[in-house]
Amino acid sequence: MSALYPIVTDRLILRRLLLDDFEALHAFLSLPEVAQYQFWEPMDRDKVAEKLADWMTLDGEEGRHLELGVVLKSSGRLIGDVFLGFRDLEARQGEIGFSLHPDVQRQGYGFEAVGALIDLGFEHYALHRIFGRCDARNPASYKLMEKLGMRREAHFREHALFKGGWDEEYYYAILEHEWRAKNGPAS
Repeated sequence: MSALYPIVTDRLILRRLLLDDFEALHAFLSLPEVAQYQFWEPMDRDKVAEKLADWMTLDGEEGRHLELGVVLKSSGRLIGDVFLGFRDLEARQGEIGFSLHPDVQRQGYGFEAVGALIDLGFEHYALHRIFGRCDARNPASYKLMEKLGMRREAHFREHALFKGGWDEEYYYAILEHEWRAKNGPAS
């Protein structure tokens, strides 16, 4: 395991996923409200097991994507996952993604976890730009990105078929120097 992990914030621990995380992952990845705006459908136990096995191999090293579990420091409960993808290594572009169990949403955990992930992308991986995308009908997601200081760069209208209908997607991004101006260097 890399010396980078776990990443500890005020209330959270971001760490590599473990086999023991299966039940907690299934508890939220199987929910229709979590999958509603994701590229995947609610996951059954077999699909969660497949995803977990894959995610456990993603460590962010040598340009491989990174998937981390979001754990409450106070209880040790896994409440979500965050993703950092490397989209263009030469141009140092990264993409974030995130999912949280509905019973912990709107408590600032997403802001804390994704903020730490963005910091990791700029500090450790020397990314130049990090972007995130979300369904335009998902205000919780785009408001989180706005709160993090990301700006809306695009609004794609009816650009793809998504779960049986046309979707609209927002793209948000922040540059490393913009993040530093807002947050200062990582501690």
